[in-house]
Amino acid sequence: MSERSETQTPESKPKIHLGGRYWRLWTASVISNLGDGVAQIAYPWLASAVTRNGLLIALIAVAQRLPWLIFTLPAGVITDRVDRRKIMVAMDTLRTLITLFVALFVLAREGVLPAPDEIAAGLEVATEPVLYTVLLIASLMFGFAEVLRDNSAQTILPAIVEPEGLEKANAQMWGVEMVANSFVGPPLGSLLIGVGFAFPFFFDAGTFAVAAGLVFMISGNFRSHEPGELPEKIDWWGEIKEGWDWLWHHPLLRPMAIILGLMNGLFSVTMATFVLFAQEVLGVSAFTFAILGTGGAIGGLAATFFASKVSERLGSGTSLYLTLIFGAVTTLVTGIASHWSIAWVMFILGTFTAVLWNVITVSLRQTIIPDRLLGRVNSVYRFFAWGMMPIGLAIGGLLVTGSEAAMSRELSLRMPWLVSSAVWVALFFYAAPKLTTEKLEAARDEGIAAKKEAGELPADGETASEAISEAGIAGAPPPIDEDPDQ
Repeated sequence: MSERSETQTPESKPKIHLGGRYWRLWTASVISNLGDGVAQIAYPWLASAVTRNGLLIALIAVAQRLPWLIFTLPAGVITDRVDRRKIMVAMDTLRTLITLFVALFVLAREGVLPAPDEIAAGLEVATEPVLYTVLLIASLMFGFAEVLRDNSAQTILPAIVEPEGLEKANAQMWGVEMVANSFVGPPLGSLLIGVGFAFPFFFDAGTFAVAAGLVFMISGNFRSHEPGELPEKIDWWGEIKEGWDWLWHHPLLRPMAIILGLMNGLFSVTMATFVLFAQEVLGVSAFTFAILGTGGAIGGLAATFFASKVSERLGSGTSLYLTLIFGAVTTLVTGIASHWSIAWVMFILGTFTAVLWNVITVSLRQTIIPDRLLGRVNSVYRFFAWGMMPIGLAIGGLLVTGSEAAMSRELSLRMPWLVSSAVWVALFFYAAPKLTTEKLEAARDEGIAAKKEAGELPADGETASEAISEAGIAGAPPPIDEDPDQ
């Protein structure tokens, strides 16, 4: 690397080759995200065919997100002890089996379910207890697998790609994930639902199976420690505490994790009964519901091209403020809207600023967290960031069902949006002094210096810091980690 650095000039950077292992991971991610896009339509639409109760709808989402609250910290210990590739393969295989079971069960119960168009037309549906229970249990099991798989996926990339290539790798993976997840998957899901409720689930199971096979073919050892370096008996509390203490005593990552958790919690409040809000207030069909989701994709893709320019021009701290400000504005406007096109525009604006947040924060974490602690610190960060989601989802469902006794059904479905928009404003005033540009840049410089001292980064030539600053504060979109659509 030092020889290459001697010949390069600021005007001519060396071409970064990501390698075959990265492209297998990239392909697996694209395929599984296509299945996820199909599931974005299949799961909520199926849930709305099984029950119209707002709290019961929210509880299905709570079940899938609850593992992020109760299993994230142990998952970090496992990720730092076990080969991360093997974890990904095992969890993708498990998700294949869970989704296939749901598909077969839905196929067996297809005769008792109303047609998708009947649901959109306002057909009254009595709760189907057996299928609802299956959905609830499957969502919980799926969530546990997702926690372990996603934590491993985020920590495996630095072992496949050199530090100077991380931003390019993140950008290429994130952009195509967004296309598959939000542009191609949801419309495909709505078409498959038109054939039958079970078809999207069979498709989703197939994507997980293919992804597992592709990750299995990635060569290499993806342990953070060599065999024998750690005691065989796991000190769960001690190892969790080491990751917790590192993040909790970091002057920037601690408030950043707490603020992100509150942001995701507020988003979850609005998403808890969103399928009912979309059907009954915005008047969408299954296909229009899929189109509505493309607003987030458009905003996310725009951010892949312009986020680094926004960060460079405004500063990283000011750019993070935009996410908080637009969170309040877009939530309020969506909550008072009566046509899906208005919500679609708000999704574009809200997702652009949400991805701007990811652009700045995820690459920052990959840069400053020591590799030996990456799995555990990431798990602690996600404990805050994603652990608030089930709480927010439960609050959203309770807001709807609790307010129905005092107001109309339509106003009760708007209530999560109106309450959340007010809390967004309060969150901005809490976060602003903690997320300044100066504090972000100082944390990055200190992290890179510590990694150099530990031998995790080269001490000469082009460093990760130079590659990052070339594109702004953190110029490449990250892997989907704090994805606002989830």
